Amino acid sequence: MDNLIARCIRLIPSLAPCWYAIPLRLIVGCGFMEHGFAKLARGPESFIGILSALGVFVPQVSAWATILVEILGGLAVLAGLFIPLASVPMIAVLLVAIFTVHLPNGFSSIKLQSVTAAGAHFGQPGYETDLLYLAALVALVLGGSGPFALDRTLFRWWSGHKTVSSN
Repeated sequence: MDNLIARCIRLIPSLAPCWYAIPLRLIVGCGFMEHGFAKLARGPESFIGILSALGVFVPQVSAWATILVEILGGLAVLAGLFIPLASVPMIAVLLVAIFTVHLPNGFSSIKLQSVTAAGAHFGQPGYETDLLYLAALVALVLGGSGPFALDRTLFRWWSGHKTVSSN
């Protein structure tokens, strides 16, 4: 019985706990980058118009800041590069999205309205996905960036470089 409970707690006992970070970095990094690139593909003017309609302060600056945070922050998370630093503006973008867009739509990110011959029709998403991104960023900040993280490689290189240089 103890073996069964242990197996349920850790499906692959020999795998180090830090590996949780890899799927989180992949989904958060790629997800943020996709949102940023989508805003660029539709034209930043379109996003500026949306922010203006929402009454966001200085929509031109806010639009470009959001696009840059999504693309560069997503790239930093994907690469495992300074995640605690990169997550600050990313969390700010998520909180603004929750309170200016998604909160009135409720929690669920899937609002099936109808199904026709043309396919499923969905309503406006709630803040569920934003909370999942927030939780993943917090997990990465608290638990570390995991294996294959660029910041660890840079830190090891910098530590070795300083030691060699000081001799």
